[in-house]
Amino acid sequence: MAKTTTTNKRTARGGTGEKGTKRQNAEKGFVAPKQLGENLQAVLVDLLELSMQGKQAHWNVVGRNFRDTHLQLDEIVAAAREFSDTVAERMRALHAIPDGRSDTVASTTTLPEYPQGEIDTTETINFITVRLEAVVATMREVHDEVDDADPTSADILHAVMERLEQLAWMVSAENRKPAKA
Repeated sequence: MAKTTTTNKRTARGGTGEKGTKRQNAEKGFVAPKQLGENLQAVLVDLLELSMQGKQAHWNVVGRNFRDTHLQLDEIVAAAREFSDTVAERMRALHAIPDGRSDTVASTTTLPEYPQGEIDTTETINFITVRLEAVVATMREVHDEVDDADPTSADILHAVMERLEQLAWMVSAENRKPAKA
């Protein structure tokens, strides 16, 4: 006799969740203007999505140079996770509320959806390079407004961009051929 199981899936919904407490944002100091919080939120969701897509790629990459690509993907995921935490904590320091819920990330990221299933190493490298460059593009798009509102937050973006551009160069070099003189 077959056993029937019912899976109760939570439907991801928008909304604000619980109301803020009376002490929320009770600290003193610089308070992020609305646009600064929104710009940092845009960076945050792209970093979170990069982390998730990097893991998807890590689990499903196959083919030539598998091990090196597999390990490079872990390096990218670790960097994206660290950077997303840095950005979210900066937002909190500025009294902005980061939103890393899965439905928020999925509905607001600029990264293209990652394909399902096994992906050849060559394609994986191309897909991940596009996503690294997309996160950097988001940061470059919001940079000037962030810098005008809070140079310290812009400094964080500079460090993140530098590392992600380095990772994009390193991972994309796997598929490059030497330039002809």
